[in-house]
Amino acid sequence: MNSPALSDTLLDLIRQQPGAEKAVAYLTQQADAYRNQPTTAVFYRVFTAIPRFVGKQPVSVSPDQAQQIHTLRNGFTVEDWSLDRLARVWWLLQLPADDPAVYVSTIENLFKAAEMNELMALYSAIPALQFPEHWRFQATEGVRSNMGPVQDALMLQNPYPAEQLDEPAWNQLIMKAFFCDKPVEEILGFEERTNETLARIAVDYAQERRAAGRTIPPQLWTLVKPFVTDANRAELEGLLRTHGVAGDPVQPTK
Repeated sequence: MNSPALSDTLLDLIRQQPGAEKAVAYLTQQADAYRNQPTTAVFYRVFTAIPRFVGKQPVSVSPDQAQQIHTLRNGFTVEDWSLDRLARVWWLLQLPADDPAVYVSTIENLFKAAEMNELMALYSAIPALQFPEHWRFQATEGVRSNMGPVQDALMLQNPYPAEQLDEPAWNQLIMKAFFCDKPVEEILGFEERTNETLARIAVDYAQERRAAGRTIPPQLWTLVKPFVTDANRAELEGLLRTHGVAGDPVQPTK
Protein backbone atom coordinates (compact mmCIF):
# COMPACT_ATOMS: atom_id res chain seq x y z
CA MET A 1 0.00 0.00 0.00
CA ASN A 2 1.26 3.44 -0.95
CA SER A 3 0.36 5.48 2.15
CA PRO A 4 1.55 8.88 0.84
CA ALA A 5 -0.44 8.42 -2.38
CA LEU A 6 -3.51 7.34 -0.43
CA SER A 7 -3.12 10.35 1.86
CA ASP A 8 -2.89 12.69 -1.15
CA THR A 9 -5.93 11.07 -2.76
CA LEU A 10 -8.05 11.40 0.37
CA LEU A 11 -7.06 15.05 0.77
CA ASP A 12 -7.96 15.69 -2.87
CA LEU A 13 -11.33 14.08 -2.24
CA ILE A 14 -11.88 16.34 0.78
CA ARG A 15 -10.86 19.33 -1.33
CA GLN A 16 -13.48 18.46 -3.96
CA GLN A 17 -16.39 18.42 -1.52
CA PRO A 18 -18.73 21.42 -1.75
CA GLY A 19 -17.73 24.22 0.60
CA ALA A 20 -14.65 22.38 1.88
CA GLU A 21 -12.21 25.29 1.53
CA LYS A 22 -12.11 26.03 5.26
CA ALA A 23 -11.82 22.33 6.09
CA VAL A 24 -8.83 21.88 3.77
CA ALA A 25 -7.18 25.03 5.11
CA TYR A 26 -7.56 23.76 8.68
CA LEU A 27 -6.25 20.29 7.89
CA THR A 28 -3.22 21.46 5.92
CA GLN A 29 -2.35 24.08 8.54
CA GLN A 30 -2.54 21.47 11.29
CA ALA A 31 -0.46 19.02 9.29
CA ASP A 32 2.24 21.66 8.81
CA ALA A 33 2.14 22.52 12.52
CA TYR A 34 2.39 18.83 13.45
CA ARG A 35 5.40 18.32 11.19
CA ASN A 36 7.07 21.24 12.95
CA GLN A 37 6.06 20.00 16.40
CA PRO A 38 5.39 16.25 16.15
CA THR A 39 4.05 15.63 19.64
CA THR A 40 1.32 13.22 20.62
CA ALA A 41 -0.54 16.06 22.34
CA VAL A 42 -0.86 17.91 19.02
CA PHE A 43 -1.86 14.74 17.18
CA TYR A 44 -4.59 13.90 19.70
CA ARG A 45 -5.90 17.46 19.82
CA VAL A 46 -6.41 17.64 16.08
CA PHE A 47 -7.96 14.17 15.84
CA THR A 48 -10.53 15.15 18.48
CA ALA A 49 -11.22 18.64 17.08
CA ILE A 50 -11.69 17.71 13.41
CA PRO A 51 -15.54 17.62 13.35
CA ARG A 52 -15.74 21.21 14.64
CA PHE A 53 -13.62 22.49 11.76
CA VAL A 54 -14.57 20.28 8.80
CA GLY A 55 -18.23 19.45 9.44
CA LYS A 56 -20.15 16.20 9.20
CA GLN A 57 -21.77 16.40 5.79
CA PRO A 58 -21.91 13.26 3.62
CA VAL A 59 -18.97 12.72 1.29
CA SER A 60 -19.63 12.53 -2.43
CA VAL A 61 -17.40 10.01 -4.21
CA SER A 62 -17.31 9.58 -7.98
CA PRO A 63 -16.76 6.14 -9.54
CA ASP A 64 -13.31 7.24 -10.71
CA GLN A 65 -12.37 8.41 -7.22
CA ALA A 66 -13.65 5.19 -5.68
CA GLN A 67 -11.59 3.17 -8.16
CA GLN A 68 -8.47 5.22 -7.49
CA ILE A 69 -8.78 4.60 -3.75
CA HIS A 70 -9.42 0.92 -4.35
CA THR A 71 -6.31 0.73 -6.55
CA LEU A 72 -4.15 2.28 -3.83
CA ARG A 73 -5.57 0.03 -1.10
CA ASN A 74 -7.41 -3.04 -2.32
CA GLY A 75 -10.89 -3.26 -0.82
CA PHE A 76 -10.72 0.17 0.79
CA THR A 77 -13.76 2.39 0.34
CA VAL A 78 -14.91 5.73 1.74
CA GLU A 79 -18.39 5.69 0.24
CA ASP A 80 -21.23 6.58 2.62
CA TRP A 81 -18.77 8.28 4.96
CA SER A 82 -19.16 11.69 6.58
CA LEU A 83 -16.56 14.38 5.99
CA ASP A 84 -15.27 14.29 9.57
CA ARG A 85 -14.78 10.52 9.34
CA LEU A 86 -12.83 10.93 6.10
CA ALA A 87 -10.73 13.74 7.55
CA ARG A 88 -9.92 11.74 10.67
CA VAL A 89 -8.77 8.79 8.58
CA TRP A 90 -6.64 11.16 6.51
CA TRP A 91 -5.18 12.61 9.72
CA LEU A 92 -4.21 9.15 10.96
CA LEU A 93 -2.17 8.73 7.78
CA GLN A 94 -0.09 11.76 8.83
CA LEU A 95 1.37 9.87 11.80
CA PRO A 96 5.01 8.91 11.09
CA ALA A 97 5.75 5.21 11.29
CA ASP A 98 9.54 5.41 11.56
CA ASP A 99 9.34 4.46 15.26
CA PRO A 100 6.97 1.45 15.44
CA ALA A 101 6.61 1.60 19.23
CA VAL A 102 5.57 5.25 19.20
CA TYR A 103 3.27 4.73 16.22
CA VAL A 104 1.48 1.78 17.80
CA SER A 105 1.16 3.33 21.26
CA THR A 106 -0.17 6.59 19.84
CA ILE A 107 -2.99 4.85 17.99
CA GLU A 108 -3.67 2.40 20.82
CA ASN A 109 -4.22 5.33 23.16
CA LEU A 110 -6.68 6.83 20.69
CA PHE A 111 -8.66 3.58 20.72
CA LYS A 112 -8.69 3.54 24.51
CA ALA A 113 -10.03 7.08 24.87
CA ALA A 114 -12.28 7.28 21.79
CA GLU A 115 -15.99 7.99 21.76
CA MET A 116 -18.26 6.37 19.17
CA ASN A 117 -17.55 8.59 16.16
CA GLU A 118 -13.83 8.49 16.85
CA LEU A 119 -13.96 4.70 17.06
CA MET A 120 -15.78 4.60 13.72
CA ALA A 121 -12.92 6.52 12.15
CA LEU A 122 -10.27 4.38 13.81
CA TYR A 123 -11.85 1.10 12.70
CA SER A 124 -12.40 2.52 9.23
CA ALA A 125 -8.71 3.39 9.08
CA ILE A 126 -7.42 -0.02 10.18
CA PRO A 127 -6.87 -1.26 6.59
CA ALA A 128 -4.63 1.75 5.96
CA LEU A 129 -2.61 1.64 9.17
CA GLN A 130 0.99 0.49 9.31
CA PHE A 131 1.92 -2.81 10.99
CA PRO A 132 -1.40 -4.49 10.07
CA GLU A 133 -0.73 -7.64 12.08
CA HIS A 134 -0.64 -5.56 15.26
CA TRP A 135 -4.31 -4.54 15.02
CA ARG A 136 -5.81 -8.03 15.12
CA PHE A 137 -6.67 -7.88 18.80
CA GLN A 138 -8.13 -4.41 18.37
CA ALA A 139 -10.32 -5.75 15.58
CA THR A 140 -11.69 -8.47 17.85
CA GLU A 141 -12.54 -5.73 20.35
CA GLY A 142 -14.53 -4.02 17.63
CA VAL A 143 -16.51 -7.21 17.04
CA ARG A 144 -17.40 -7.28 20.74
CA SER A 145 -18.52 -3.65 20.77
CA ASN A 146 -22.17 -3.01 21.58
CA MET A 147 -22.19 0.14 19.42
CA GLY A 148 -23.77 -0.65 16.06
CA PRO A 149 -21.97 2.05 14.03
CA VAL A 150 -18.63 0.88 15.40
CA GLN A 151 -19.44 -2.72 14.45
CA ASP A 152 -20.39 -1.53 10.96
CA ALA A 153 -17.11 0.34 10.51
CA LEU A 154 -15.15 -2.84 11.17
CA MET A 155 -17.44 -5.48 9.68
CA LEU A 156 -18.89 -3.91 6.54
CA GLN A 157 -16.95 -2.95 3.40
CA ASN A 158 -13.71 -3.27 5.35
CA PRO A 159 -10.96 -5.52 3.93
CA TYR A 160 -9.02 -5.87 7.18
CA PRO A 161 -10.96 -8.68 8.94
CA ALA A 162 -10.83 -11.08 6.00
CA GLU A 163 -7.14 -10.39 5.52
CA GLN A 164 -5.92 -10.52 9.11
CA LEU A 165 -8.27 -12.31 11.50
CA ASP A 166 -7.60 -15.94 12.32
CA GLU A 167 -10.37 -18.48 11.81
CA PRO A 168 -11.93 -18.33 15.32
CA ALA A 169 -12.00 -14.52 15.28
CA TRP A 170 -13.38 -14.49 11.74
CA ASN A 171 -16.11 -16.96 12.69
CA GLN A 172 -17.00 -14.84 15.71
CA LEU A 173 -17.32 -11.76 13.49
CA ILE A 174 -19.61 -13.54 11.04
CA MET A 175 -21.94 -14.90 13.69
CA LYS A 176 -22.00 -11.59 15.57
CA ALA A 177 -23.07 -9.98 12.30
CA PHE A 178 -25.98 -12.43 12.04
CA PHE A 179 -26.96 -11.90 15.68
CA CYS A 180 -27.00 -8.14 15.13
CA ASP A 181 -28.89 -8.34 11.81
CA LYS A 182 -26.07 -6.82 9.78
CA PRO A 183 -26.18 -6.95 5.96
CA VAL A 184 -23.68 -9.80 5.84
CA GLU A 185 -23.42 -9.56 2.06
CA GLU A 186 -21.37 -6.38 2.72
CA ILE A 187 -18.73 -8.31 4.66
CA LEU A 188 -15.71 -8.62 2.40
CA GLY A 189 -14.59 -12.23 2.18
CA PHE A 190 -17.92 -13.53 3.52
CA GLU A 191 -18.12 -16.34 0.95
CA GLU A 192 -14.40 -16.87 0.37
CA ARG A 193 -13.53 -17.45 4.03
CA THR A 194 -16.29 -19.83 4.97
CA ASN A 195 -14.92 -22.92 6.70
CA GLU A 196 -16.13 -26.19 8.11
CA THR A 197 -16.28 -24.95 11.69
CA LEU A 198 -18.28 -21.90 10.65
CA ALA A 199 -20.63 -24.10 8.64
CA ARG A 200 -21.34 -26.21 11.74
CA ILE A 201 -21.95 -23.08 13.81
CA ALA A 202 -24.29 -21.78 11.11
CA VAL A 203 -26.28 -25.02 11.13
CA ASP A 204 -26.58 -24.89 14.93
CA TYR A 205 -27.76 -21.29 14.65
CA ALA A 206 -30.35 -22.25 12.04
CA GLN A 207 -31.61 -25.07 14.25
CA GLU A 208 -31.93 -22.69 17.21
CA ARG A 209 -33.93 -20.23 15.13
CA ARG A 210 -36.17 -22.99 13.82
CA ALA A 211 -36.83 -24.22 17.35
CA ALA A 212 -37.75 -20.67 18.37
CA GLY A 213 -40.10 -20.29 15.39
CA ARG A 214 -37.93 -17.60 13.80
CA THR A 215 -36.98 -17.18 10.16
CA ILE A 216 -33.59 -18.43 9.03
CA PRO A 217 -31.36 -15.86 7.25
CA PRO A 218 -30.89 -17.00 3.65
CA GLN A 219 -27.21 -16.02 3.71
CA LEU A 220 -26.53 -18.97 6.03
CA TRP A 221 -26.83 -21.14 2.94
CA THR A 222 -23.66 -19.56 1.55
CA LEU A 223 -21.71 -20.69 4.62
CA VAL A 224 -23.12 -24.22 4.65
CA LYS A 225 -23.29 -25.16 0.97
CA PRO A 226 -19.57 -25.92 0.42
CA PHE A 227 -19.71 -28.56 3.16
CA VAL A 228 -22.83 -30.44 2.12
CA THR A 229 -22.18 -34.17 1.84
CA ASP A 230 -24.26 -37.20 0.91
CA ALA A 231 -24.66 -37.91 4.63
CA ASN A 232 -26.04 -34.52 5.65
CA ARG A 233 -27.69 -33.44 2.42
CA ALA A 234 -31.28 -34.35 3.29
CA GLU A 235 -31.04 -32.88 6.79
CA LEU A 236 -29.66 -29.56 5.58
CA GLU A 237 -32.15 -29.31 2.75
CA GLY A 238 -34.95 -29.91 5.22
CA LEU A 239 -33.59 -27.36 7.65
CA LEU A 240 -32.71 -24.58 5.24
CA ARG A 241 -35.06 -24.98 2.28
CA THR A 242 -38.18 -25.50 4.37
CA HIS A 243 -37.59 -22.17 6.06
CA GLY A 244 -37.26 -20.05 2.97
CA VAL A 245 -33.53 -20.23 2.33
CA ALA A 246 -33.03 -19.95 -1.38
CA GLY A 247 -30.11 -21.39 -3.27
CA ASP A 248 -29.01 -23.58 -6.10
CA PRO A 249 -29.80 -27.28 -5.95
CA VAL A 250 -27.59 -28.92 -3.36
CA GLN A 251 -24.58 -30.70 -4.76
CA PRO A 252 -22.70 -32.78 -2.21
CA THR A 253 -19.00 -32.24 -1.86
CA LYS A 254 -16.74 -34.90 -3.19
